[in-house]
Amino acid sequence: MKIRTELYEIIDRDRNGRMPSRVYDWFMLAMIVISIVPLMFVDDRPLFRVTETITVAAFIVDYLARWYTSPVPLGRGWRSYLMYPFTPMAIVDMLSILPVMNLLSSSFKLLRLTRLLKVAGLLRMFRYSDKVMMFLRVLRKERHVLMSVLVLALFYIFVTALVMFNAEPHINPETGEATFESFFDALYWATVTLTTVGYGDLCPVTQIGRIVSMLSSLFGVAIIALPSGVITASYMEELRDSKRCCDAAGSDPDTSK
Repeated sequence: MKIRTELYEIIDRDRNGRMPSRVYDWFMLAMIVISIVPLMFVDDRPLFRVTETITVAAFIVDYLARWYTSPVPLGRGWRSYLMYPFTPMAIVDMLSILPVMNLLSSSFKLLRLTRLLKVAGLLRMFRYSDKVMMFLRVLRKERHVLMSVLVLALFYIFVTALVMFNAEPHINPETGEATFESFFDALYWATVTLTTVGYGDLCPVTQIGRIVSMLSSLFGVAIIALPSGVITASYMEELRDSKRCCDAAGSDPDTSK
């Protein structure tokens, strides 16, 4: 049990400034960065096969080590071994390991799925950053408010898409080009308009459609501003709490000895 605890303190995110844990964190961050370098190139180079083998091996060892030490953070005894593979970060770790199939057989490169799964490796950085973990705590704390905003936005997107799909002609009378051929096109237009992006590939030609488009753009500003304000206020509160904890730890007479 002592060995398991000591191993967990090394592979866990550095909190106490211990050198072995800090070195391990930087090593894993380097492996994550190296693993996504091939995604920046179109061709498959021999060097990438070497880096993929090294990074995947490092990810497998890290996954097994975290699985072995799972009773320490989960505290459920032998049941921790059954629970750990279903935790969020364990799933992310498993997704980043799946590209090992490319090393076993080239037939696994169908649809370049395993290549895209390497992007999941970036999510591994979450456990090595205090700021990212703080942001995740903010999202968890304000999840009910953010979920309410999301439901409101989805409802408005559906309504505006429904109005636009029935108000706009499916063929532009001026150019003869197809517009809003399907309800999915209307959903796509409503989404990009609500987010005030508006790529311009789909444009309303009727007066009703243009009025709905203006309302959707105005409503989109409010939809985006509301969660931004909630997240900012909660994030500032987390920063104050974190600073307060650090100040309290620094003034603790036990820690100052």
